[in-house]
Amino acid sequence: MLRTHTCGELTDKNTGQKVILAGWVSSIRDHGNIIFFDLRDRYGITQIVCNLNQIDESLVELVKKVRQEFVIQVSGTVVERSPETINSKISTGSIEVVLERLSILNTCQVLPFEIQDSKNINENTRLKYRYLDLRRQQLKENIVFRSVFTSKMREFFSSENFVEIETPILTRSTPEGARDFLVPSRLNPGSFYALPQSPQLFKQILMISGFDRYYQIARCFRDEDLRSDRQPEFTQVDIEMAFIEEDDIIDISERLIKYSIEKSMGKEIKIPFPRLTYDEALSRFGTDKPDIRFGMEILNLSDVFQNSGSSILDEIIKSGGTIRGLVIEQGEKVSIKDVDAINEFVIQKGGKGIGWIRFRQTEIVSPLKKVLNESTISNLRNLFEIKPGTLLLFLGGQERWVCETLGEIRLDIGRKIQLVDENSLNFLWVVDFPLFEYSQEEERLVCVHHPFTSPKIQDIEILDTQPLKARSRAYDLVLNGTEIGGGSIRIHQRQLQEKIFSILNMQPSEYNQRFGFLLEALSFGAPPHGGLAFGLDRLVMILRNEDSIRETIAFPKTQKGICPLSEAPGAVDENQLKELHIRVDLKPKE
Repeated sequence: MLRTHTCGELTDKNTGQKVILAGWVSSIRDHGNIIFFDLRDRYGITQIVCNLNQIDESLVELVKKVRQEFVIQVSGTVVERSPETINSKISTGSIEVVLERLSILNTCQVLPFEIQDSKNINENTRLKYRYLDLRRQQLKENIVFRSVFTSKMREFFSSENFVEIETPILTRSTPEGARDFLVPSRLNPGSFYALPQSPQLFKQILMISGFDRYYQIARCFRDEDLRSDRQPEFTQVDIEMAFIEEDDIIDISERLIKYSIEKSMGKEIKIPFPRLTYDEALSRFGTDKPDIRFGMEILNLSDVFQNSGSSILDEIIKSGGTIRGLVIEQGEKVSIKDVDAINEFVIQKGGKGIGWIRFRQTEIVSPLKKVLNESTISNLRNLFEIKPGTLLLFLGGQERWVCETLGEIRLDIGRKIQLVDENSLNFLWVVDFPLFEYSQEEERLVCVHHPFTSPKIQDIEILDTQPLKARSRAYDLVLNGTEIGGGSIRIHQRQLQEKIFSILNMQPSEYNQRFGFLLEALSFGAPPHGGLAFGLDRLVMILRNEDSIRETIAFPKTQKGICPLSEAPGAVDENQLKELHIRVDLKPKE
């Protein structure tokens, strides 16, 4: 071994010992005849002190050659620091190593950026030199935490009698949702594999095979537009169970989350998590992934504004619309400029503007002050216990649009006036999703989740006549306003599965071509089953209080799907294309 200890291991208990350390030179401080090195490895930092008056001239010359990020090996004696020089911020802060021997294992050219400040560097530069960026302490800790967290998940699964099973990476293209990444087959010219968007079909087949408790830390691939919480390749924690119902999956998922977080972070997680139906989530928070770290829920104001004196509001209600609002108790923190920005946002969303009322001790400030009658103002104060200083924002129109728009405004205001506790972890289940929704773009019904999701048993009878009213047996897990997992009870009967395909306007020839192997498997004694998948990258991102999943992945892609480090994707040799019977046409699309 090139070292006897790591750079995060030594304490005052090691005083007087001869040690050998190896690592990177994090910083150099030259005080004339005394030079200090901070030597860093994955485990921490140890201060190395070199008194030039007490070492050989040859060693002095070697010491003076050392630069930042050189890889060196040092030998020396551990000594206690004087009380005034103790660094309580690091585990090795009470000692230092007096240099006796030094070897330069490798040099380092001039750095493109300061490593500890790389978070503030252009991201493309950071990703190009990702091996340097990964030396940054925060990023390194993220990667280590991810490893620890997944190991705790595996511990839990093992204790619950789950079997870890790998499913194929090269599979068949079954486009339904995001685009597939395609892989040409050399041995089967003109045919293509697809990289899996999820192990969905294979885990269902495992249930049919008799493996009643499966899990996998699965690599998944989607060719979709990217953002801060998306990558073209990502990792999900995949779970499937047989002979269960919704509550069983929810229970096992809650206990998995609780165990993994408490064991890896030491942070208490209380279960069960609260549940909201899809309709409740939309009406109270304007989204199916509510952030419940703060209140300020959307309120239905239609009854209060009935005959309010405002012809505009009266017309909205008479035409079947709704009026909803947000009561902001710390209204003084929302300026006129902020309200103007919100008004512009509403107009950009297709509305006519935002209504607002500032409540003073006995009067109000509002563009509608002259038209709103006193009884409306009084009812608002009494019904919602409005205090002086409160700002009421309200919006009229069709219910879905109003709630979604106010939901976005709620989140923006919650962040602006600091209602959000960034250190809290607030989990929430959203259940009873619609089974279908209508796609204006495709001019047909599409699945809210995926076509293998079972409808509520009591709603099967309305599939033919009122499919948009059918609810699914799906459930999403939300953490701090971000969806981190979702799943459902699956369809386990071939006849029902074919009915869902037909409602989606798929012909038998089409669904048999895409999903024939699953349909056949369902006819060989498929048990009732269901599952869930967690987005591991997203979950770790939130637990580490990061803004992007790229901070939790060792080698991520940019938002254009490019790896600046390896320069992927790239052109390939013409001979490779010939072997695959592929010709590349780069002409612009007409």
